[in-house]
Amino acid sequence: MAARKIAPDTPELRAQWGSWTFNEETKAKADKAIARYPEGRQRSATMPLLDYAQRQVGAETDTQGWLPLPVIEYVAAYLDQPVIRVLEVATFYTMYNLEPVGKYHVQVCGTTPCMLRGSDEIIATCKKRGMKAGHVSDDGLWSFTEVECMGNCATAPMVQINDDNYEDLTAERMDAVLDALAKGESPKTGTQEPGRHTSEPAGALSSLKEMVEENHDYRGEW
Repeated sequence: MAARKIAPDTPELRAQWGSWTFNEETKAKADKAIARYPEGRQRSATMPLLDYAQRQVGAETDTQGWLPLPVIEYVAAYLDQPVIRVLEVATFYTMYNLEPVGKYHVQVCGTTPCMLRGSDEIIATCKKRGMKAGHVSDDGLWSFTEVECMGNCATAPMVQINDDNYEDLTAERMDAVLDALAKGESPKTGTQEPGRHTSEPAGALSSLKEMVEENHDYRGEW
């Protein structure tokens, strides 16, 4: 499962990230987030500022983005609060990457519904491409994490890659998604099942058919 340890605080890390600051675009977003809260409550903006910081790092490194310790310290100073308070948030939520990641962060759900629907095959497909937990692939494209339920049980198995979900996967469909990303293309997100749009019953409706066209009161039929 997801590792929640920060990258070592080394001289090399400090040399690369010690002078990091928000760029103009990120600063505007950060100030807007802070302005939502009353004076003295700026710590409430910790989560969005960490997200904005991670995305800026991602844009600068052509990866999904992560949070080096100096960047976390910068966010803490920007919010005028102790570093440990920001670090507590960053280490608690798995949406924040605490170590370098690849251009695409592949998060595979391995919880029971996805497992029963074939997540082991999806994990095996990832491993064939050199993905393994806690490492960036040699080509810099992939990072891999097995995660807990992400709420797409009706369209299992599923993965999240950066900001997008891919559902109703098979090994072949997963390969197609990864091939497209590797080529710089944008594969279809959501369900990969032909003819399915979201999480409606696969194939055809088997219940509540009268509700398709208009509201229907079933109470007299029960």
